[in-house]
Amino acid sequence: MILHLHHRYRTLGGEEAAIAGLRRLTEERLGEETALLERDSSAVGARRAAAGLLRGGLDPDEVAREVRRTGARIVHAHNLHPTFGARALRAAREAGARVVLQLHNYRLVCSVATCVRDGHDCTACHAGDTRPGVRHNCRGGLAESVVYAAGLTLQRRPLIAGADAIAVPSTAALERLAALGAGLPDDRTHVLPHPVAAGARLTPDPAGPAVVVGRLAPEKGTAVAIAASRLNGRPLVIANSGPLEDELRASAADLPQVSFAGRLDRAGLDALRGRAALELVPSLAHETFGLAAAEALLRGLPVVASDVGALRELVPDEARVAPGDPVALAAAWDRLGGDAAAGERGRLRALALTEPARVAERLGALYASVDPG
Repeated sequence: MILHLHHRYRTLGGEEAAIAGLRRLTEERLGEETALLERDSSAVGARRAAAGLLRGGLDPDEVAREVRRTGARIVHAHNLHPTFGARALRAAREAGARVVLQLHNYRLVCSVATCVRDGHDCTACHAGDTRPGVRHNCRGGLAESVVYAAGLTLQRRPLIAGADAIAVPSTAALERLAALGAGLPDDRTHVLPHPVAAGARLTPDPAGPAVVVGRLAPEKGTAVAIAASRLNGRPLVIANSGPLEDELRASAADLPQVSFAGRLDRAGLDALRGRAALELVPSLAHETFGLAAAEALLRGLPVVASDVGALRELVPDEARVAPGDPVALAAAWDRLGGDAAAGERGRLRALALTEPARVAERLGALYASVDPG
């Protein structure tokens, strides 16, 4: 039995899809049952969240009870702040489980987890010095910024020490965490890409729209895609929601070729991609993986993405542009929209990283490294 721990943020991201994929992979390809113990930021008040960050987690006994109830031999931990923390890992080990800590983002060091501030890449916080997050008010309020800065500094080393192995989703994420001084141990840290099912192949439509699927948050660069559409006049469909939705709708109000589809379910997203010319991933962040890009690439849809982070591993060289550059994004959009050959090149590249059988082999080796029995 593999027990997954996860704290859901108020704004949902790729972590939830990645966890579901890992559980499915474990059950279908490794033949082992899984369970999930989940907490949710929407159910945690500010005081309890602050207490969790500063104390290293809340109610670790719940984790120990769940390990004993399920008979879990491994606890696979994902987002742990603010309510699980290092105390959850310690409780899991004391209850008899081994622990894998999976880092989906940069919250070991960065209070907003993305290393983006004011629309730009930011590495001001560094391991033991998270005070820049207070100076720049990264959490949007002084008290919360102070709590996060202190909590991350207090918890970084105990979290690392509490894991028998650590997984990151890309080489780019590993390199960025090293540059941030996270202090990950070489002998216990593994690169484990997310498993992504290919799905039915698509034929890109040269007359179709570009689509953007990333959540509407500052680090995703959706405003750059809107600016690119303003330059080339091509249709753009934005398929998600998030804190910047009202601002982005206002910025595109005079552009009849730009539409907002809201947050779509899987069937709706498949239908949208099925009539698209390509997908845009104009991220401003040093992405740790790029799930939306991988999903589109594996369907054979051309992807034009920012030349940052793990997108460099997923997306072919010809289809990457400087982040924050709408002129370059519009030009690549004009060049690659509807190009089936470009879609096939991208599909093969993404397949080499994310094909479930390959990821299952890595995941099995990771679990064996902490519990060979």
